[in-house]
Amino acid sequence: MDILIYGATGMVGQGVLLECLRADDVKSVTVIVRSPLAESHPKLRQIVTVDLLSPFTTNEMSQYAACFFCLGVSSAGMTEAQYSKITYDLTLDVASKLYQVNPAMAFIYVSGAGTDSSEQGKSMWARVKGKTENALLAKGFASAWMFRPGMIQPLNGARSKTTRYRVLYQILSPVLPLLKRLFPRAILTTEDIGKAMLNLVRYGNQKAILETEDIGRMAHSSLRRM
Repeated sequence: MDILIYGATGMVGQGVLLECLRADDVKSVTVIVRSPLAESHPKLRQIVTVDLLSPFTTNEMSQYAACFFCLGVSSAGMTEAQYSKITYDLTLDVASKLYQVNPAMAFIYVSGAGTDSSEQGKSMWARVKGKTENALLAKGFASAWMFRPGMIQPLNGARSKTTRYRVLYQILSPVLPLLKRLFPRAILTTEDIGKAMLNLVRYGNQKAILETEDIGRMAHSSLRRM
């Protein structure tokens, strides 16, 4: 299968990209990025552009089995309008373009634990994420899944682009492996998220919104449909 990834420069996106490159049944991986990745691999194709919608001027987008949308920003210091412009508007613009070209593809969106599906809660970021999830699920893709990970252990060199998160992970790095062993259902790794995405495309899942425990189960699923 051919996979399209947005957000491959972020911590989650780095982990997802690596799992795609490792998978025997993934023929190619295309990443849409604003700056080139240092990564080099026979399966990997990079489209470097400041306009994240520009790749949709060609018909080649119809080849992709799935889009893994890992692009996101912290809401810290942002107004709701500013955060919505990136989190909601950009995501839906990309999804709309993809849907026009290839409605049969699977669309997987990385949201976050605590996302507010009602869109009415007090937390600004949770409302916006909930609005984004709801709009994506209503878009009409053949398959669409929303990921709501909580604590994530970065593996294989994956690191956050956000300074405060990067510092936090550095502080927690000595204890995260232990916490993962003690609470395997509460903490995901970047490997888990990548494997879960691929397994969803392979086997499907009736649940549209996957919380941390669901993602962990999906990462270790077999040929049985969950």
